[in-house]
Amino acid sequence: MESHSFFQSSSLDFNLFKGDCLTVIPKLDNNVDMVFADPPYFLSNDGLTVKNGKVQSVNKGQWDKLISDDDAYNFTYQWLSTVREKMADNATLWVSGTHHNIFTLGRILPELGFKILNVITWEKTNPPPNFSCRFFTHSTEFIIWARKYPKIPHYFDYDLMKRLNNDKQMKDVWRLPAIAKWEKSCGKHPTQKPMALLAQIILASTQKDALVLDPFAGSSTTGIASSVLGRRFIGIEQETEYLKLSQARYEDLQNEGRKDFFRQHFYRLLNKEDSNSLTL
Repeated sequence: MESHSFFQSSSLDFNLFKGDCLTVIPKLDNNVDMVFADPPYFLSNDGLTVKNGKVQSVNKGQWDKLISDDDAYNFTYQWLSTVREKMADNATLWVSGTHHNIFTLGRILPELGFKILNVITWEKTNPPPNFSCRFFTHSTEFIIWARKYPKIPHYFDYDLMKRLNNDKQMKDVWRLPAIAKWEKSCGKHPTQKPMALLAQIILASTQKDALVLDPFAGSSTTGIASSVLGRRFIGIEQETEYLKLSQARYEDLQNEGRKDFFRQHFYRLLNKEDSNSLTL
């Protein structure tokens, strides 16, 4: 495992590994309590989109290019199978996607023995416009929540989720903005998820000091949210550029007042209650 190590915090609660998750994960020592995975959606097809009012390419990188449907299926099966081996028996898995990959995920998860608990619809309050005007504007992504075994109970902080939702049962549609300027202070990743989204996922399905794994860490939003909320983190990423960004984000988080700054943003975006009456 040492040959893959890129960065480790002095408190050992934030760990980054460089490499392919299929190679790194089998060498990890500990079982994990929660996995969040944002795998390639295979959207880099030379199309166009609009960002910040400008027409830009949808291409993210070679890692996001689809070779064939069979390759996509095999890749998904392999990484899910590898991740499952390192999950504690009561652990849960969250996997994000769009219509490009969500049906493949929904097929493979039960094949491997997972039980799907929910399919969360993340409704973006600030989606990019549809400049072709030939179909509806894409404004959602999906996140499958599954546990390792059908009959072994998982952890779910139902009471906290209810309190975050004005004392009503939380539904499987979450309205949250995409990443904001304050989340890009150290740089950005092309498929970066908002911290509030990861905070809600982590709060829903883990307890303090839980071990969280992200096999496609990118700029480690999962890790930053985990650190702010008192969880431990293992992130795996192939691109050195994004590992350096992840490390910079963690080091920035150690500056005085930064964790409190992020917590206040979580309170504001997740809702919803007076922050003095709600402890994250």
